[in-house]
Amino acid sequence: MASQNTTPGDHIRNVRKRLSLTLADVSARTGLAVSTLSKLEKGNVSLSYDKLMLLSKGLGVDMAELLVDAPGGSARNTPPGGGGRRVVQRAGEGQVVQTRSYGQTYLAAELLNKRFTPMVAEPRARTMEEFKAEFGDFIRHPGEEFAYVLEGEVEFHSELYAPVLLRVGDSIYFDSEMGHAYLKASDGPCRLVASCAPRHGEREEGFAKTFREASQRLVEPAPATQARRTAPVKVPKRR
Repeated sequence: MASQNTTPGDHIRNVRKRLSLTLADVSARTGLAVSTLSKLEKGNVSLSYDKLMLLSKGLGVDMAELLVDAPGGSARNTPPGGGGRRVVQRAGEGQVVQTRSYGQTYLAAELLNKRFTPMVAEPRARTMEEFKAEFGDFIRHPGEEFAYVLEGEVEFHSELYAPVLLRVGDSIYFDSEMGHAYLKASDGPCRLVASCAPRHGEREEGFAKTFREASQRLVEPAPATQARRTAPVKVPKRR
């Protein structure tokens, strides 16, 4: 379970300082304004999945490092081929990120290099005006997303399709580069489980890249060896 004493803003600041980067440096890498980054670190602006993805890519770290104590904390990893990773998430556990329009609980947040990011979301905004007042526009991020309604009714808005009402048991799968938003469409709690996956080949960092590069070094012959292998073989003349 994630630490109760630190917030995602604390983790973002810790990662930035560990990399010896200023807010201006991070702004140049992510496209996020310095003022926005400062507010994110202080917990004064909404931290949505698309911002987490921008920060993860811009800082060159796994998204898990922006949600839990890492490195040297609770984030865990297994190199490719190691296998056997497992996380049991009990009810009420997970890294909670609260905004006015969403409540998000990131699950299995302590695992690095996941193929997808699972979460439970609780939409709160009832209109697009409320939603955009907080996020400025639709949310969009590279890859694909799946959502399944657990409780209440959710209205799904996107920039290319008419709004659609989703009830308990309904699900939706869509390209998340398309602007989108989940709105609360019924009284009482509204909850859905969602899974966000980056575009194929998007995640190159971490152990996967290290393992691949190491494997290439093992199979590629050294220059001197190559020269010996490619030099013409002299066949002795018959007398």
